[in-house]
Amino acid sequence: MIELYHQSSSRVSKLITRAYSTSFSLGILGLKKKYRRPIYNIYGFVRVADEIVDSFHGFDKRTLLKRFWKETELALKEGVSANPVLHSFQETVNEYKIDSNLIDTFLTSMEMDLDDRTYEQEDYEKYILGSAEVVGLMCLKVFVDGDEAYYEKLKPNAMKLGSAFQKINFLRDISADYNLLGRTYFPNIDFSDFNDDAKREIEKDIAIDFRMGYQGILDLPKGTRFGVYIAYMYYFSLFKKIMGTASGSIFKTRIRIKNSKKYMLFASSFIRHVFNFL
Repeated sequence: MIELYHQSSSRVSKLITRAYSTSFSLGILGLKKKYRRPIYNIYGFVRVADEIVDSFHGFDKRTLLKRFWKETELALKEGVSANPVLHSFQETVNEYKIDSNLIDTFLTSMEMDLDDRTYEQEDYEKYILGSAEVVGLMCLKVFVDGDEAYYEKLKPNAMKLGSAFQKINFLRDISADYNLLGRTYFPNIDFSDFNDDAKREIEKDIAIDFRMGYQGILDLPKGTRFGVYIAYMYYFSLFKKIMGTASGSIFKTRIRIKNSKKYMLFASSFIRHVFNFL
């Protein structure tokens, strides 16, 4: 009967993924079937940790995150958890031998979000590493099926792609982060006088990450390439929309891609994938 619990736990992670992210859900659908369940399991874990620090207002976030961290360690050690999200996550971590240092680095970045702060360069890079780059590496562990040489080859590209996605999230959510959560992620930027020149400097940095991330996509195993490319195309479309929006406007309106547009991107990406036009 434990197999029923394995399946049910993964369904919970899948449900969380679909509820919180249309774009990543479409990307996961583009993966070969064997990869979908473990990626849902990773995303479910990441999403819950992020929600603790971002939306559990009125609760003791620090205590909740500390408990979540401890329960994660126990789940990984014991190979089971009564928390379905942690149970499905530990199953994937243990199956694909995901390094616990990646998990600790991620949770450390979540802990950094508990404090209102203006990030300097060193902390900014540390936060990007934990909140985005290591998540890409967790997924890469699944994609390479235990091939360590392949993993090491694609590691820099996976980190840059995760970095690009996160920095775009920062630009998209700049108003809520600054005005509601008291966070200013981008270092050396005066957000009291945010202008188009400052925005363009951030965009140049993101474009560099995107180029390196894209090269990594081309080298991914065939069963994973299409799914990651879908996520890339969604974020690239969001990036272009942000680039076409004045700096003052992104403080007033959260830039979005409509679901109808996401489905169109899925279809066009599939055609490019089939005809090897990536």
